[in-house]
Amino acid sequence: MITTTASAQFTPQVSVAFVNTTQLLEAFPEKEAATQQLVALSDNYKKELELMQNEYNKKYSDYITYQSSLAENIKLRRMQELTELENRMQQFMELAQEDIENQEKAMLEPLKQKISEAIHAVGVERNYTVIYDLANPGIAFVSPSAIDANPYVKQRLGIR
Repeated sequence: MITTTASAQFTPQVSVAFVNTTQLLEAFPEKEAATQQLVALSDNYKKELELMQNEYNKKYSDYITYQSSLAENIKLRRMQELTELENRMQQFMELAQEDIENQEKAMLEPLKQKISEAIHAVGVERNYTVIYDLANPGIAFVSPSAIDANPYVKQRLGIR
């Protein structure tokens, strides 16, 4: 027969907390500066793309206007030019998006690292067992003294 006091000895004290890393990130003054830089970069790319689009529209309009009077080989060359310009615009948009994403990551990663380190420090200082992140489903911190239940679950399941 197991007594209540004996089972109470094996019940670990659990302390759970939560954070919202999105709110923490937004609170950094550096985040606003990064956002402004990214908006400026995006605006520059949009202007460049607009110039390309204007060039395309002019060439397309000229082609439509004069296509009936053009020799077949010139029509083909103009169509190839339009296709190449379309491809350049598509490639430009992809590279611009990739650059913006890379710049954002480079600017925000140090802030995210600071947040992660602060969460870990608070978890240890306040003796939390677990800290959940409400912004990104998952656990932001697990106490080093937490018990790994995998062996017990495997045993229960009859697997190794």
